[in-house]
Amino acid sequence: MLIALLKKITKNNIPRWFVLLIDIYIVVNTFILSYLIRFNFSFSFDTSKLKLQLPLVAIIALLSFLIIGSYKGIIRHSGVKDAVNVTFASLLLLFLLGAVVFLNHNFEFFSSLTIPRSIIVIHFLLNVIFLIASRYLFKELYNFVMLGITEIDTRVLIYGAGEAGMLTYSVLKNDKKNKVQIVAFIDDDKKKATKKLNGVTIYDATKIDEQFIETKKIDEIIISMQDIKSSRLLEIVERISKLPIKVKIVPPVKTWTDGDLSSTQIKPVKIEDLLGRMPITLDTSIFEKEFNHKTILITGAAGSIGSEITRQISKFNYQQLILLDQAESDLYNLQQNLIHKKATNVKAIVADIRNKQRVELLIKKYKPSLIFHAAAYKHVPFMESNPNEAVATNVLGTKNIADLALQYKVEKFVMISTDKAVNPTNIMGATKRIAELYINCLSKENVTKFITTRFGNVLGSNGSVIPLFQSQIENGGPITVTHKDIMRYFMTIPEACQLVLEAGCMGKGGEIFVFDMGESIKIYDLALNMIHLSGLKFPSEIDIKITGLRPGEKIYEELLATDEDTTATHHKKIMIAKVKEINREITKQKIEELCVLNNTLDFELTVKKMKNIVPEFISNNSKYEQLDT
Repeated sequence: MLIALLKKITKNNIPRWFVLLIDIYIVVNTFILSYLIRFNFSFSFDTSKLKLQLPLVAIIALLSFLIIGSYKGIIRHSGVKDAVNVTFASLLLLFLLGAVVFLNHNFEFFSSLTIPRSIIVIHFLLNVIFLIASRYLFKELYNFVMLGITEIDTRVLIYGAGEAGMLTYSVLKNDKKNKVQIVAFIDDDKKKATKKLNGVTIYDATKIDEQFIETKKIDEIIISMQDIKSSRLLEIVERISKLPIKVKIVPPVKTWTDGDLSSTQIKPVKIEDLLGRMPITLDTSIFEKEFNHKTILITGAAGSIGSEITRQISKFNYQQLILLDQAESDLYNLQQNLIHKKATNVKAIVADIRNKQRVELLIKKYKPSLIFHAAAYKHVPFMESNPNEAVATNVLGTKNIADLALQYKVEKFVMISTDKAVNPTNIMGATKRIAELYINCLSKENVTKFITTRFGNVLGSNGSVIPLFQSQIENGGPITVTHKDIMRYFMTIPEACQLVLEAGCMGKGGEIFVFDMGESIKIYDLALNMIHLSGLKFPSEIDIKITGLRPGEKIYEELLATDEDTTATHHKKIMIAKVKEINREITKQKIEELCVLNNTLDFELTVKKMKNIVPEFISNNSKYEQLDT
């Protein structure tokens, strides 16, 4: 009955006026206590004067609390800031009361207001102690009433006994909806072992094993460490995910809502969390200047990269957004998504970039100032089997759009390339390199600024390895990996597109921008971590099958060719590749010949011509290897 009443009282925040009254009540009583302490707990003082002094103390206390605002904090969330505010209010009370007593002593307004200075000092000290203690006492009472009698659903270990770990502890303890008990901290620093934080023991992380988990009845581990290297995070997750518990992670500070962490942001570890891709802070003023009041055309708008570029640009005050793609269903879905978000002046058009006449009509009609060219075929094995389609889209399609951009004096043309264009070993990579070369040929025309961006794999894109592994895990396995040593660079789709937009803004024409992709990831280790994070055991529940390299596939990807170097830009994640000079006239002529030759559907002749244009194109695990000899 009593508990139910207390719950009802503490369910909502206590009104500020009530906190103010309680504080004044405490100040009045500490003033009486000050007299008792001063006179050794005897009543050998004039109590009639005390009775007259109490209203004055209450009025000055009210004024002090109103000025400082110490009563405004939410009591159940009391912390250091509240203690500081109470101390300042008590200091102001000390100053004001002392000033009144001083003036009265000199001018003798009221004889009853003569208060010994020692009592004023004692009163200040008691105020600080009792006002702060009252807040923490109520906080603990609240926790006992709302949380203490609730059945604990989850027993938690916090990995990280630093500032982030302490913050996570506070967030979980203060969230009344979480039925969580924090059993212990664990930390890599052995010096912290056996010490305590807020009464909770810290354990050496290397000592955490299945026996410890079973003995302590742990349900989950929350990783709470900021600024940790992705390689170290991978090691930690690989080790603890083998234990029979859930693994969660505290997100990077930059993603916290309004700069504050909430318990809802602590989520199960996803594979993206292990790749060390920190969120990018962008200067939106640059984009506003670049995109505002302009018509922007995006090719391949329904794809993974094109759709994200569309979503990011849709936040700005553009004049018109033209979305072009041949995939009608995906384009329709994107259109509906933008309608739902109330994006205006968006035109979704089904068209094929290989059809130059169709594209010319669109460019002539809408007159775009900027073109983001994301349309391309990207699947390595498919393109190895269909080189004519790869050339028709990745080379001829790019040539069509670029030629028209130049013809109709488009301000900027930004092409999305790939790390597979560097020292290509497959048809897809070679066609993207040829597209880069063609863009380079046009960049000296000084009409349109032609810009190329080059980066590696993006997480979660259509047909990428992570959705494939997730599907294989859901279907019971096995996970298929082409080679045990194969490694790839990864970044998130939003990050890749943010960097594309940034590079597009800073480009002056003729650059190939390469992005900092971080550390390359071993795909086999990625598969192992995904198995463990799914709560499954390798190899008893899910196995990994090595299938062998696919035609044209590399073990390692590169962002720069052997004869390329980089120069820095103002953005630490964007560099400019220093590419070797080419004979533009000859290269352009060869690419035009390739586009004509491709119509013969003689795959061997087409690939041979590609190798002539890109001498570093050496086929790997492909039937076209014979052309390299």
